[in-house]
Amino acid sequence: MDTSFDNLPFRPADILLPQDCDYDKWSVVACDQYTSQPEYWQRVEERVGRAPSALRLILPESSLDGPQVEMDIMDINATMARYVREGRFKTLPGAMIYVERVLHGGKVRRGLVGMADLKDYDYEPGSDARIRATEGVVMPRIPPRVAVRKNAPIELPHAMLLADDPGRTVIEPLAAQTDAMELLYDFDLMEQGGHIRGWRLGEEQLAQVSGALSALADPAAFNAKYGTQGQPVMLFAVGDGNHSLATAKECYERQKRLVPPEKWDALPARFALCELVNLHDGSLEFEPIHRVVFHTEPDALLDALIRAFPGSRRGRRPEGDGLPLGYVHAGGEGVITLPPSAAHMPLGALQDFLDRYLMDHKGRVDYIHGEEVAREFAARPGDIAFLLPPMDKRALFPTVIHGGALPRKTFSMGEPHDKRFYLEARRIR
Repeated sequence: MDTSFDNLPFRPADILLPQDCDYDKWSVVACDQYTSQPEYWQRVEERVGRAPSALRLILPESSLDGPQVEMDIMDINATMARYVREGRFKTLPGAMIYVERVLHGGKVRRGLVGMADLKDYDYEPGSDARIRATEGVVMPRIPPRVAVRKNAPIELPHAMLLADDPGRTVIEPLAAQTDAMELLYDFDLMEQGGHIRGWRLGEEQLAQVSGALSALADPAAFNAKYGTQGQPVMLFAVGDGNHSLATAKECYERQKRLVPPEKWDALPARFALCELVNLHDGSLEFEPIHRVVFHTEPDALLDALIRAFPGSRRGRRPEGDGLPLGYVHAGGEGVITLPPSAAHMPLGALQDFLDRYLMDHKGRVDYIHGEEVAREFAARPGDIAFLLPPMDKRALFPTVIHGGALPRKTFSMGEPHDKRFYLEARRIR
């Protein structure tokens, strides 16, 4: 492996690629998408049929609370072992893959597949790790994910790390060098996923990437960039897959308890495969994640929200100073304007309220990408949607550096069909 990455938290990996199969059936979208749209996963099931597929190696989050979840997890781990035993994968030792993803709308998102060092990642609030979570991790969501991963022989990543690289020094220069790299895949993704191509970096490209990352990781340059003094470097922010990476970290900590400290660094679980993307990539758009509360009493919920924040106002549009929260349900739509003291952003106030309210009242909240989908749900009696504003992506790094992680599900990097599709894999045991 290239030793120039030894002091960096992102490095080449022994990457597994499926072989002797149809990639357009193998590759499926991240498991945390379409959680309230089971018809999506049914279409994927029908398309894949009996073909080898990553669909057999993941558990869609919509199934996490299913009655057969323990059997599902056992089947997944057994299929992983069978695919490995059958030679379903070929190994690319010490590899990084440059990826060009043509999204459904035509824009191209460029990324770099490698592995993150979990020793340099921390999801705890106030962390000074070089890889930091961008949103609060919901601890009750970790155990069911650990159950899926803890005995798995391989991992398939959907986590995406973000680098704040306005000079476009790390990933973008690779676009002009694809003729000097080995083309690994080139195919259409299902369900409006667009098109994807990937090239294996050569020695020259690896040296180029490590040099650019080392420059970004320079403490003096970091502190000058963000107007700080003596602050530890935050090199990467977790853009997608916060809970996935937190789960990998927990599994690594569990394995450390089983072996002496001198073996910790050699554990395969120390690393997690992921894709690195530049925050300033022209295709990268931060979309709001709306809240839909199902099976509740919308007017009672709204009344409780107003009581929870004295000074709130309810109307057709925002009123005066304050934090506007748009809502829609079968009985109509409007805006609750919370007082300025409620929170630093509307989402924080709303999320705290919903967490408390649903402890004592009926209802279930889900996190929905796309205003149109949220409105469709809200049109049904007993459901209500809160429509959130988008976040300026340029504020992400300064906000996390100065204020810590954002409220959970603050933003989404694109629409659900633009999320990362499973393709590459890596041994973790």
